[in-house]
Amino acid sequence: MESTKHDRLLEIFFRSLRGEDLSVQRLAKEYGVSTKSIGRDINDLKSFLADHRHLVGNTELNYSSQDKCYRLHMDEFLTNQEIFALLEVMIGARAFSKEELLTLANKLKRFTTVQDRPMLNDLIRKELYHYTEIKHDCISVQETLWKLAKCITEKREITIEYYRADRAWKTNRIRPASVMFTDNFFYLIAFNTEGDPDKPLYFRVDRIKYITEHRKKFTQAEAPDFDEGLLRQRSLFMWPGKLRTIQFEFTGSAIQAVLDKLPTAKIIERKGRTYTLEADVYGDGIKMWLLSQGRRIKVTAPEDFVEEMRQEILRMSANYSV
Repeated sequence: MESTKHDRLLEIFFRSLRGEDLSVQRLAKEYGVSTKSIGRDINDLKSFLADHRHLVGNTELNYSSQDKCYRLHMDEFLTNQEIFALLEVMIGARAFSKEELLTLANKLKRFTTVQDRPMLNDLIRKELYHYTEIKHDCISVQETLWKLAKCITEKREITIEYYRADRAWKTNRIRPASVMFTDNFFYLIAFNTEGDPDKPLYFRVDRIKYITEHRKKFTQAEAPDFDEGLLRQRSLFMWPGKLRTIQFEFTGSAIQAVLDKLPTAKIIERKGRTYTLEADVYGDGIKMWLLSQGRRIKVTAPEDFVEEMRQEILRMSANYSV
């Protein structure tokens, strides 16, 4: 039985959205109509897309004389290259559960062309098979993120129940300010409703087990302005602590790796293979990174930070009976 023109147009359009090649001959046979009818359908779709650019953007049905079929081209669609890059970042981050990652990957792959989809599947197949997520305490990272985002937008106080890094169970009533992703984890940045209201607190989103939303809302004055971009540049591993300017010497060939790791770092002097750098940093996470560089790094200022590093190295050496 011949399908109605309206239904047929919708089906053909949705097939093109899924990346399917539209062959006039094949479609005519499938729908039991003449090739002229399918040709008119294609022209109607092309006219619709041209007349409604304010809705669909630069979207066109282009004809390939080589393959003798029409393909949908959309400027707003992600390209195959962009999708591959995004999938590689998501896999490497390990921030989502395997189920969430597979769902996202399958949705993104729908934007690839039929010709390139097998290649993309082959490129990421082994990585997805061996994917190991970071252990999560929350049921879903995505759901928790979205719930927090809504509370931030509504400026609503919340109580979170979560596991600290030492696995101690804690409860905090807070004013959520922002969420950000860094070093494989999503973080909630918030301020206490009591105590020091100006000191930002950091919570790993995946460790938040329960969120209770309160009716009470807070004002802009009760939650300080927060610059996530500046925090990302100055803070390593999202460890709390004061802001300070440090100087250190780096001896080695991979100076670019240092500059990449510390966005605020700048070279203030160079003598041969020894670089003197200065950087603005938040918190104690910087100590972990500096110590990981071994003898290639020597902290030179400020003096109190030099002493902190010296004492930490002495405690480390005591572990090895040096």
